[in-house]
Amino acid sequence: MKIIGAAALAVLAAALWAVGAYNGIVGGNEAVSAAWSQVENQYQRRADLVPSLVETVKGSSKFEKDTLAAVVEARAQVGRVALGKDVLEDPAAFKKFEEAQGGLSSALSRLLVVAERYPELKSTQGFRDLQVQLEGTENRVAVARMDFNDAARAYNTAIKRFPGSLVAGFGGFKERPYFAAAPEAAKAPAVKF
Repeated sequence: MKIIGAAALAVLAAALWAVGAYNGIVGGNEAVSAAWSQVENQYQRRADLVPSLVETVKGSSKFEKDTLAAVVEARAQVGRVALGKDVLEDPAAFKKFEEAQGGLSSALSRLLVVAERYPELKSTQGFRDLQVQLEGTENRVAVARMDFNDAARAYNTAIKRFPGSLVAGFGGFKERPYFAAAPEAAKAPAVKF
């Protein structure tokens, strides 16, 4: 009778541990999804600011049309990339999303650099306000991406460590991707005076 009781207690303890481990992994998975939603929110904020910035810059008749066209095209490219939780499940879709956002970041950077050459544009209050909002949004994007990577790291660690990996395998939990720097970011930019 004592052996049966001890075996039942061991089975109960193992079941409770498995439930706790599973719930912990589910919590980590939800943290990754919540962090991803914040990344999407910040990207949406940026995408919403771009048309206002473009319209303000268009007001400067001498402004370089190629740079403006590049921003408009990059914004359109971002709009064509489908968003949703499934992006986190598909590494190719995640990479495509990341590349589209990187293209928009690059185009916006070029726009702001070129705008420096147009004092009449820089002096308008609307442009200055949009520039400040855009810079703030870029900082928010960076923070949201960092928070997402932190949540993905905690989740990925939980599903890879033993014995949590057993529960993760049983539950079908898969590794989440990280945001990574663009390859060209490893090279220092040339500064010319």
